[in-house]
Amino acid sequence: MSTTPPMDRLAGILDNFRFRAQLYHSGPLCGLTHFDAGQGHAFLHVLRRGQLEVSHPGRRDLPERMHFDVPSLLFYPRPLTHRFHNPPRDGADFTCARLDFDGGMAHPLVRGLPPLVALPLDRVPGLALSLELLFCETDQARCGQRLLTDRLFEVVVIQLLRWLLDHPEEACIRPGFITGLSEPRLARALVAMHDTPGHPWTLARMAERAGMSRTAFANTFRAWVGQTPADYLTDWRIALAQRDLRRGRPITALAEELGYANASALSRAFAAKVGASPRDWMKQVRHAHQAAPGPDADPAAWDGQGCPGA
Repeated sequence: MSTTPPMDRLAGILDNFRFRAQLYHSGPLCGLTHFDAGQGHAFLHVLRRGQLEVSHPGRRDLPERMHFDVPSLLFYPRPLTHRFHNPPRDGADFTCARLDFDGGMAHPLVRGLPPLVALPLDRVPGLALSLELLFCETDQARCGQRLLTDRLFEVVVIQLLRWLLDHPEEACIRPGFITGLSEPRLARALVAMHDTPGHPWTLARMAERAGMSRTAFANTFRAWVGQTPADYLTDWRIALAQRDLRRGRPITALAEELGYANASALSRAFAAKVGASPRDWMKQVRHAHQAAPGPDADPAAWDGQGCPGA
């Protein structure tokens, strides 16, 4: 019997680039509710019962209006202005969380997902059990409710991500690392790169991990991921460098563990990908952080009781 553990396609991503959920609303939804992309939050909305009409003002990549009349999940993985239109007499029973991904738009999952994933709740196997517990927590106030609810929303997101890895075409996901992870041979190489970014990866070594010839691997990788294996590896390494720089680590401490000969080599690769040196990029990050809305900013005009505030 083989003792090789099953391959985990998500662990390498979520261990390195985390996300956090925070309960935002639970209960009836009525009137016009506006979510402003300028507040910088992603959102996960769960329609338990009733009807919901959603609009996306100014967007060309999404329908202007969408109508939902079955229990559904709406996942906006990056900030996107959207509005809910619900007459008070037809209020929908609803719960939602705002999501914050490490690195924001630079988070690998955020980059790889469409602007909206909308699904009936029964489309994702196993989701019903998590949602049942989530709804039990949101239906009544108890000790630890907020903390447990936040964690349950994160469980729902992970379950959704599992489903997306197995159904990229149904979710209209374009070629990228998610579609790459959905191809079993490429997934072996991608997971290895995620787990050991400092390994001296060559095309031959990547292809060997995938169990393919170099030519077949390179062609298949480009078709499924949308870039060359070398470009993808560089993107992954630079994303890790950005994560660690935000955490306060110096560039000199990152080069070897990310597969570069020295800090100068990493800085050159960083500048080529990001368009700024690590030092200048960090200045931009600090400036953006100082200009961002505070943690108590309200991205939607709810009064906390289920209806939009005045």
